[in-house]
Amino acid sequence: MSDTPPVRIANFSGFYGDRDSAMREMLDGGDVDYLTGDYLAELTMLILAKGMMKDPTLGYAKRFIDHLDTCLDSIAKRGVKVVTNAGGLNPSGLADALREKITERGLDLTVAYVDGDDVREPLRPTVPDALCANAYLGAFGIVECLNAGADIVVTGRVTDASVVVGPAAHHFGWGPGDLDQIAGAMAAGHVIECGTQATGGNYSGFNRGILAGADPMPGFPLAEIHADGTSVITKHDGTGGAVTVGTVTAQLLYEVTGARYAGPDAVLRLDHVRLEDLGGDRVRISGATGEAPPPTTKVGVSRLGGFRNEVQVLFSGLDVEDKAELFTRQLDTLEPRPRTVEYRLERTDHPDADTQAAASARLVCVVWDPDQHRIAEWGRGVVGTALASPPGTFFDGAPPKPSMYGTFSPAYVDNDVPAHTAHLADGTTVAVTPPDVTAELGSSRTDEPLPDYQTDGATRRAPLGLLVDARSGDKGGSANIGLWARDDGHYPWLLETITVDSVRRLLPETAELEVEVYPLPRLNAVNIVVQDILGQGVAHGARFDPQGKGLGEWLRSRHVDIPEDLLKHSNNSKEAS
Repeated sequence: MSDTPPVRIANFSGFYGDRDSAMREMLDGGDVDYLTGDYLAELTMLILAKGMMKDPTLGYAKRFIDHLDTCLDSIAKRGVKVVTNAGGLNPSGLADALREKITERGLDLTVAYVDGDDVREPLRPTVPDALCANAYLGAFGIVECLNAGADIVVTGRVTDASVVVGPAAHHFGWGPGDLDQIAGAMAAGHVIECGTQATGGNYSGFNRGILAGADPMPGFPLAEIHADGTSVITKHDGTGGAVTVGTVTAQLLYEVTGARYAGPDAVLRLDHVRLEDLGGDRVRISGATGEAPPPTTKVGVSRLGGFRNEVQVLFSGLDVEDKAELFTRQLDTLEPRPRTVEYRLERTDHPDADTQAAASARLVCVVWDPDQHRIAEWGRGVVGTALASPPGTFFDGAPPKPSMYGTFSPAYVDNDVPAHTAHLADGTTVAVTPPDVTAELGSSRTDEPLPDYQTDGATRRAPLGLLVDARSGDKGGSANIGLWARDDGHYPWLLETITVDSVRRLLPETAELEVEVYPLPRLNAVNIVVQDILGQGVAHGARFDPQGKGLGEWLRSRHVDIPEDLLKHSNNSKEAS
């Protein structure tokens, strides 16, 4: 096994809607063995399910067919294999569409697919109203398809990292007991699954030189995975962005919790991972260790919640608080009243402003109700307040039509409940059995030693982001904020500064919510988890920034007491690469 050369696995999609040219860029930009694409977010599953209500033959990511169409000849010529979760809720339908496309082109390519993630029926007694309920399957269905010679493998809901773990396990012949190797591939897969977020996209250090080249668009990442599970994250030469310890750290911390990152094939000890900058846009990931997977499999459950509408009202000039108070009292008189009404006053106004935009604040009025008619009536009632409203009040457009909203929640089933099945290119099937060895998930708290910090020196009130970078995101109704010190010597101070109490003080919105802080010392990082800050998920639309993407940058902008000696030795001008 150790003599097997590394496998180069590229990403071409981080979400449904990613750059159309990415597959071609990754195929033409250099040598790759596999092209992988992630199309499925929690919101995407709801969108696909709503689409199947209108047309049961859909339910998959149609854009993938367009992405693949222009690359099929090159894929066939070069022998590059493709693995993607674009099958969504209907992987067999996507496989059929691809076979038809390949036949039209007269190419010799085979397509296999993986399903069994749909667990609505087993969950129906406890979740009778699920629009879709899909288990996060592991990588060994993909492995079975590749072992049988498939050129293209499409799946339903698998873990995001599985589209990378599967090719690596096939390439090296790993089995379910190779936990350290699987965990290493999970780390690499987690880094590249969101595409350009590993190469400078959504990155706090964007203005420290990594996007200073002629191409302002970051290139897509690829992972060179070795037989022992270690990997090198890189990108094609000549593409935009950069791969640095910072960009890889950012993605490692994205949408995770603490020391253990659980998957259906292994548990990755995230607190054991080490990063090494090799230069030239190459970062080595090592140290990953794996533990037996848990005895249950996570399920994403999407429901239809009813109807939603949102109206945005602006107040210009003085007395903004009084204007908002009167206007909300006026709206509260409207009948029929939706079941849930929420007002959010955004103080975007500035004193003595030299433009009207800078002198205006925004009131966001959001309503939810099971009855579409009630929501529509409320919207008409809002318009009817126009001439009775406070001075300087105007609408940011007419109220939109009521829209259907959904909710997301996790569930768990025993590992033998999903009928994980590989449908091979020759029409035969292979049942993928769950792991023989499982273990209850261990603590999210690291057992790695943590450094102490002591200082008696002078401090200055300054933004946290002068020393610290961040990446934040959503998991259902909760959000995570990963913070890491850019300088090794600043990490003890970060640990001392970021506590549950300080997070609640710096982000007052979290004051009444459950907050957890998990140190990850090998990454110079802490991960903050805020429960229920996003309501019932992104499709619920309960919060400004419903996916929590800006929470990390908000926290970086908050002022804290920073020791002068740390500021004196910090370097904020350029990213190492």
